[in-house]
Amino acid sequence: MASSSSSSYRYQVFLSFRGKDTRLNFTGHLYEALRAAGINTFIDDDELPRGKAIGDELLRAIQGSRVSIIVFSKCYGDSSWCLDELVEIIKCRRTVRQIVLPIFYDVDPSHVRKQSGSFGEAFGNHEKRFASDLERVMQWREALTEAANLRGWDLRNFLNGHEAKFIKEIVKSVSKELNCTNLFVARYPIGIGSRVRAMNSMLDVEPNDKACVGIWGMGGVGKTTIAKAIYNQTYDGTFDGRSFLANVREKWSQPKGPVLLQEELLSDILKSEVPVGSVDRGINLIEERLSCLKLLILVGDVDHIDQLNALARHNAWFGPGSKIIVTTRDEHVLKQLELFSCYAFRRSYPNKEYSDLSRMVVDYCGGLPLALEVLGSFLYGRSTAEWQSTLKKLKRSPQKDIKKALQISFDGLEDDEVQSIFLDISCFFLGMNKDYVELILDGCELDATTGINILLERSLLTIREKNELMMHDLLRDMGRELVQEKFRKEPGKWTRLWSPEVVSDVLSKKTGTKYVEGLTLNVEEAKKVSFSTKAFVKMQRLRLLQLNHVQLNGSLEYLSQDLRWLCWHGFPREFIPNNFYLGNLVALDLQYSNLTHVWEEPKLLEKLKILNLSHSRNLRKTPDFSYIPNLEKLIMIDCESLEEVHDSIGQLKKLVLVNLEGSSLKKLPKSFGKLKSLITLIFSGCPSFENSRDSDLWPSRIMTRLVPTWLKELYFIQCNMTDDAIPKDLESLPSLEKLKISKSNVHNLPNLDGLSHLKEFVLDDCDRLESIPDLPTKLKHICVVRCGQLKRFPDMSRMSDLYFFGLFDFANLVGVPGLNKLLTKSVRELFLLNFRVFLLWENENTSVYDDFVGGENVREYALISRDEEDTWIGSERAPTSHSSDEESYSSDEEFYMSDEESSGGENVREDATTLRDEGILGLIPKELEQATLLKKNLLLKD
Repeated sequence: MASSSSSSYRYQVFLSFRGKDTRLNFTGHLYEALRAAGINTFIDDDELPRGKAIGDELLRAIQGSRVSIIVFSKCYGDSSWCLDELVEIIKCRRTVRQIVLPIFYDVDPSHVRKQSGSFGEAFGNHEKRFASDLERVMQWREALTEAANLRGWDLRNFLNGHEAKFIKEIVKSVSKELNCTNLFVARYPIGIGSRVRAMNSMLDVEPNDKACVGIWGMGGVGKTTIAKAIYNQTYDGTFDGRSFLANVREKWSQPKGPVLLQEELLSDILKSEVPVGSVDRGINLIEERLSCLKLLILVGDVDHIDQLNALARHNAWFGPGSKIIVTTRDEHVLKQLELFSCYAFRRSYPNKEYSDLSRMVVDYCGGLPLALEVLGSFLYGRSTAEWQSTLKKLKRSPQKDIKKALQISFDGLEDDEVQSIFLDISCFFLGMNKDYVELILDGCELDATTGINILLERSLLTIREKNELMMHDLLRDMGRELVQEKFRKEPGKWTRLWSPEVVSDVLSKKTGTKYVEGLTLNVEEAKKVSFSTKAFVKMQRLRLLQLNHVQLNGSLEYLSQDLRWLCWHGFPREFIPNNFYLGNLVALDLQYSNLTHVWEEPKLLEKLKILNLSHSRNLRKTPDFSYIPNLEKLIMIDCESLEEVHDSIGQLKKLVLVNLEGSSLKKLPKSFGKLKSLITLIFSGCPSFENSRDSDLWPSRIMTRLVPTWLKELYFIQCNMTDDAIPKDLESLPSLEKLKISKSNVHNLPNLDGLSHLKEFVLDDCDRLESIPDLPTKLKHICVVRCGQLKRFPDMSRMSDLYFFGLFDFANLVGVPGLNKLLTKSVRELFLLNFRVFLLWENENTSVYDDFVGGENVREYALISRDEEDTWIGSERAPTSHSSDEESYSSDEEFYMSDEESSGGENVREDATTLRDEGILGLIPKELEQATLLKKNLLLKD
């Protein structure tokens, strides 16, 4: 089925065609084939209700489609209607990245591209008929040229003109465009390779023979991981369909589970909803509808023969060449010694004196990767005596209880503080920013930095992208189980309360006690609940409190005076009352509040470090900052009524971040320039920002008058700044490390070369920007996105430390000087999407390959190009090397090339030697470790 990314589109495919040429033959057959494949396709005679304005309907249909297929036929150019459609399609391609696929049906692509032949005759008539509107005719010509330069299909040179096979290939390629994602396998796929090869040898039978292979093992040993790896590798377009039925054991036990699984299988293959009704009817439908199709089916976690009988009872149910993979549980344990050794010894095998002990631990863990990771990390660097002691504890755990095994690592945390940090995170802070959590826990008089590092070393905690704290569900559940252990039936005595049902019960019955240290209740805004503040009377040790969209009735004086973290989204009052003691508070998060001003009367809060009042739409002014002297972060996003920042902000000697995105500020106090520690300043979406040139917020004055020269991060986002608004004195910020300008109307930027400490430079949606000045040579990260008028980059050959270089969507870029030299230096990640390949290099006759092979450091790349010769280059997997020997290239490489002579031909795959001789292969880095193709537009295959 189409991926979820297409769910925001009205149609998946729009068909543009000349009715009298192809409506009753090719296009009609193509439309039916697309619909049969479950692809929601627009065709004008079926979709337009009578009486509607056809022009408006077609316009909305084009704009609401993810893919447009243009069927060029001999009379296509005669129709002004078709040509207007084409102009709108090309516009959508440029503005919303619509995928456009041309088909040349009995017409020469060069006639379309150059408006010659039948298209030339048509345009001779158009220029007479529309003599008063020649600009419209020129738009048609440009659209035809651009469309004909795209990769597509030429029926005359494809499959000997066999229309049925031709349509089948088109449907297959469109399906891949709409859904080309593979299954996630594993972060560390250790030990998978050999098993995948063994499985593939079992599946590698004669092309038309059927094969069914089973994988047995206990839960967690990696059966599904192996099956998914095979699933990803095997599917290469030779199958008519595929389906991955995951967690069959679990789904089978749910209401209507068997029927839903049968429907899932049919839907995956047939690309449409197929009501089943009963298991017996489902069996008949599977056999009837799938028996002629070559399929790849993975049935995961089967635990009863009835499940196979209902889903894949017999090979006869599926067509010739079908492959079925079934995973099921057993006591068999797969080898996991290598994975365990990676954590216990930091290499792939155990030390000699630990060999037997290692095998005993692996045997106990039953091959479960999480247990191997946690115990391996726990035992790292410990003596054999400590290993033996750990094994004794494991043997005392009944039935190899994995939670008991994990708890050994928790019990091994000698410091009670580290255990407390683990429990706090498992109950309250998963998914939150590490720095934010450290600050809160430090405020609880815990050494959070050291504690979190210990948890990371022991694999009891991980950090994912955006610096977020995460842990495995089993570890989280173990932590929460430990909290309940002493008073299982008395949740009011638990140290931490996190379950919505339990919290609601404790607050309603007022059973909370002095043992409670943390409580969280996160309610949807539409389902606000209320409790009495007296429910908190006995919780005097409460230090962590989250009450999102909860109403508390009564005096807030009953809440603990020991609070360190208060997160109360939707705070219902207009101000914080005097009797609410917050003297120990470290972080105050009152997003989406009803505040008009912060305090009833200001009170000294010396410990407060983070104040987040974002989305408080009624808030008119900031608090008096002299009462919160140690504030480090001020976040006031989307405070649309905010009119002033208190002058006392200049007294905040520790303030490092100010985020005023979306405010209506007219000015900043002059004391703003006294912020000695300010690192990050974000102005974003400030409507008054650009309308008051006499204001102290007018950008050209910000640098010299308001912004401290030691600022490290500066963001201008959606401020609609023009050339004279960009600060001319940006170089007066010698410490600046990050600069981002987004959604700006600037044509040119001021000099940036003097920002010697600048490390990250981002431009995003600056539609009118024409040039970029010389950049600092020590930049590590350059990303420029959707700057459509940008024509030329500064010389990149001087960049010595650049790690990431990304250019995305450029229609007019005519060169990146020095790019070939840049890629032989420090670049690790290169992304060039939608650009002209032959214009990126200073001398197109120079062998790019000769200059580029030194770029062995590049780790990740994507090259998606559009140029006048329609050359598309990409690789889904890394080449093994770039030696002159053709056989040295990995069989996984994919290089495709089409030009005017072979724009739809059968022989579009070129061998490595030809590509190297053409100077194209030089674009692919030597010894690439990971190649990521972000957008799979390689449709022309042999």
